[in-house]
Amino acid sequence: MSKSIIIIGAGVAGLSAGCYGQMNGYDTKIYEMHTLPGGVCTTWKRKGYKIDGCIHWLTGTKPGTDFYRIWEELGVMQGSTLIEHEEYARIEGKDGKVFIVYCDINRLGQHMMELAPEDKDVIEEFTNGIRKMIHFHIPWEKASDLFGPFDVLKLMKMMFPFFGFFRIWGNITIQDVAQRFKNPFMREAFPYIFNLENPPEFPIMAVMKVFAWMNQKTTGYPIGGSLELARVIEERYLALGGKIHYKSRVVKILTENDRAVGVRLADGSEHRDDIVVSAADGHTTIFDMLDGKYINNKIRGYYDKLALFPPLIYVGLGVNRSFEEVPSTVTGIDFPFDKPITIGEKKRNRLSVQFYTFDPTLAPEGKTFVRVHFASDYNYWKKLKQDPERYKAEKEQIAEKVVALLDRRFPGLAAQVEMRDVATPMTWVRYTGNWRGSFEGWIETTKTMRMRMSQMLPGLKNFYMAGQWVQPGGSLPAVAMSGRNVTQIICKKDKKEFVTTRMLNNTNK
Repeated sequence: MSKSIIIIGAGVAGLSAGCYGQMNGYDTKIYEMHTLPGGVCTTWKRKGYKIDGCIHWLTGTKPGTDFYRIWEELGVMQGSTLIEHEEYARIEGKDGKVFIVYCDINRLGQHMMELAPEDKDVIEEFTNGIRKMIHFHIPWEKASDLFGPFDVLKLMKMMFPFFGFFRIWGNITIQDVAQRFKNPFMREAFPYIFNLENPPEFPIMAVMKVFAWMNQKTTGYPIGGSLELARVIEERYLALGGKIHYKSRVVKILTENDRAVGVRLADGSEHRDDIVVSAADGHTTIFDMLDGKYINNKIRGYYDKLALFPPLIYVGLGVNRSFEEVPSTVTGIDFPFDKPITIGEKKRNRLSVQFYTFDPTLAPEGKTFVRVHFASDYNYWKKLKQDPERYKAEKEQIAEKVVALLDRRFPGLAAQVEMRDVATPMTWVRYTGNWRGSFEGWIETTKTMRMRMSQMLPGLKNFYMAGQWVQPGGSLPAVAMSGRNVTQIICKKDKKEFVTTRMLNNTNK
């Protein structure tokens, strides 16, 4: 008789764990507090527009590249239409100069040389670093929790050609590289290359790897946005025989004799199975669902000390305009203000705006969904939420300011806005449960870049974790991989061979 697994959360990690569990003969069921799959990977509707809340690009969309096999196994490659951009972003200066961040390395290097010929050495070092990273493959096939001596030796052999490269670049941040530029515009623009606002010690090697993927054209955007992608994986899971219970919030993980035996829902009902996998928020799982009973100093240190991806203010606009003149990019256009402006709780000098002209499913014909997001402070919004009128007024004021700023850069836009929606860090907490509103968990830094976290908790048997809280860096491939890894670990414990199948021609094989 096959074992049964309860999975908490129908985000990409939970759906992934469910798919691989079903592939390996386990009877799985998912309990999800929301009415939809996807978790953070979601889309919502307002006045005829769809607001996408997650995907800029999906790594692993080209055969033979990192993570492609995972997306095949989860049905994404067979169920999605993908497009590749020529430009990653555009970063504008006050003097009219524009740094076009091309996805092609050769075009990127040539353009940077045109902007800053005096920085030839820095530019060549950066672009050659990207070329080097093309040949570095992330080891995703086997869960690190299962690594033995042979696996470590194999990994060291694979990484040997890169030791010198890692030694040179391993502790270098985006800001470090920016300060090497002599050209004032490039020194100002370069930190915005990765669409992060004042990232704490964000490693330049992570940037290089992303642009290596961009150059390989393995970073497609799925038409239809984030929720459609989640729906595709949900369909794959259900086709494999899995079950999802929506509007079913888990409040406690039941344990007996230091074994996970089931869950209790918000309605008081209890459900018992052989194994429990939490793909829910890490802090809620460990400190609320398990009452903080199964931790050690290392795990406590994660939540006390590690930097988070900052929570976001997310402004979605529906605009009655095609914006055919605006170039299509992965992350958008970053432009400066004439003078600093207070938006929300802090003064800001720039905004990054994305025009989704490349995805006609997000807006009525001839119209465009436009997105602006920027980092914010969780404590500020948590306090503000206690006064509903002030909270609402602040959201409306942010929308007004953002529209006004966009109108200066794109004249006529303000009069064409027919939908406005503002999501705050408290919105993410409400709908996804993410701790402190962080949209991707632990941010990758030069100190955490090589960190590996266990998907098990000390002293608790038959329990595992998946999702963005088990590895710094977030991202959809990482959370999908974590669901795959959990099933590998469970199979190993049960002395079963871990197997996978792919969906071909709308059939499971």
